[in-house]
Amino acid sequence: MFTKYGTSTLLTVVFCSLAVIFLSTAFLSGFPIIGLLLNLIGLFFLVFALNFFRDPYRATDQNPNSIVSPADGKVVLIKKIDHDDFIGGPATLVAVFMSPLNVHVNRIPMDGEVKYLKYQPGQFLKAWEDKASDVNERSEIGIVNGNVKVLFKQIAGFVARRIIFSDLSLGLAVKKGERFGMIKFGSRVDVIVPASYPIKVSINQITRAGETVIAEIPGEK
Repeated sequence: MFTKYGTSTLLTVVFCSLAVIFLSTAFLSGFPIIGLLLNLIGLFFLVFALNFFRDPYRATDQNPNSIVSPADGKVVLIKKIDHDDFIGGPATLVAVFMSPLNVHVNRIPMDGEVKYLKYQPGQFLKAWEDKASDVNERSEIGIVNGNVKVLFKQIAGFVARRIIFSDLSLGLAVKKGERFGMIKFGSRVDVIVPASYPIKVSINQITRAGETVIAEIPGEK
């Protein structure tokens, strides 16, 4: 299964890759080394595109008090924040870095309603840098469920230049594990929760969107 968010890009890459393979095979038979090289290049981009835009099934964690990772990748940063405006007080930030080899479809981290939605133009620092969360191009999405608030950000990196969150709008009711967008070609997603929420991941841990529990809401909501 492939994601709808990358259909145009996927089709373009597939067409160009197959065209390169066909043309090199048809017209470069007298230059076998060049033809082979072009075939390998075309095949590489074909496989890369098919792998990048895959959208596998995920079994979302059903614990109502769990907050799941919006992204596949690796936890590269966990830090305390003195005050976050959306959370309304001290918070904890968990950053998940997505390499070009990861699934890039993003998923909703908890049930609730979209109360904050903002696109912020910015720089394209390497996604794993600490300050990328504040200065890079990004989307910022805040979900509220009763007294529970979670903020998460899609952050463009050095390679990623296309953030998609077209399925979201202010006031929309969302469900944990639902797909809402993607970031093309390497990036980072930050999850920001109140400081009192226990964090359930550690640095360098591998996450799976919709499945890996990032944090837990203490007690009953």
